[in-house]
Amino acid sequence: MQNLYNVVITGELAAGAEQSAAINAFAALFKISEEKAQQTFSKAPVTVKTNIDKATAEKFQAAISKTGLMCRMDEVAQGDELAVANEKSEALVSTAATSTDVAKTERIASIESPTSFKGFSYKIEGRPDYSFLTVQIPADKTLKVEASAMATMDTHVVMKTKLKGGLGRFLTGESLFLNEFTAAKGAGEIGIAPGTPGDLVHQHLDGNTIFLQNSAFVAATMEVNLETKWQGMLKGFFSGESFFLIRASGKGDLWFNSYGAIIEIDVEENYVVDTSNIVAFTEGLDYEITKVGGYKSLFLSGEGFVCRFTGKGKVWIQTRNAQAFTSWAHYFRPVQKSK
Repeated sequence: MQNLYNVVITGELAAGAEQSAAINAFAALFKISEEKAQQTFSKAPVTVKTNIDKATAEKFQAAISKTGLMCRMDEVAQGDELAVANEKSEALVSTAATSTDVAKTERIASIESPTSFKGFSYKIEGRPDYSFLTVQIPADKTLKVEASAMATMDTHVVMKTKLKGGLGRFLTGESLFLNEFTAAKGAGEIGIAPGTPGDLVHQHLDGNTIFLQNSAFVAATMEVNLETKWQGMLKGFFSGESFFLIRASGKGDLWFNSYGAIIEIDVEENYVVDTSNIVAFTEGLDYEITKVGGYKSLFLSGEGFVCRFTGKGKVWIQTRNAQAFTSWAHYFRPVQKSK
């Protein structure tokens, strides 16, 4: 006879986990309200899955542990398959694990979450070539997303479009609008596909500020403030990039993307990056646009201008340059021969 197991919430939190964030993630995992999830946690120890095989129990345990709530597997005594190991049994899930339940736990178990468990639960798939972001939105919470980036969402997630662009986004050709997705009547899930083929990075802001290239923003929670920052005529003109940056500040989740893979670099004093490879950098770093070498190098080397960072902070760079790619692809375009 196959051994069966119960999965039990112990009422403890993982090291570094915040209770509210963990409960929100648990609510998103089982598609229940935050209130229901809180009630479940308050009754701990409580059994949330009963009489399932070991492999399935391990998948549920891994998924639940990702939320920040501690859980354990209890073997059911043989000959008493309806036993719940003297624990309270919670009716938020059925006693038999369905194939959908198992598939969902496998997806949730692969979530890439900050170790502090702060913010919304999420996962990033397809890195670094064609990154796809899935975010679990807690009940009655809202996520703002770049226009045209939503790929999938639960049916009860409600979308509203807000004018958030400003002059900077208008002048650079970006959309003047952001879409806001609210998980009404329970936690919901949204899938986000950025426009460019490349990597995607998450940062949890805690009062700090990150500057993004104008096209790098993907999504953020409502507590993150997004503003357009004027670089100045000199920096914007010589960089070959936008005259404007996006200033992201406040407290909450921020996701941004690139063309190509993203590499995070810790700057201690000085660092030089080609202007076309910059994705984002932290506040506190000063920068100026300069030549790599002399004027001969400027026009003949193909390198152009670079950004010289000074100070202490982080810079995120992309491994590919869109301008370099279009120049390379230009020679392969079909040309109609003149008669």
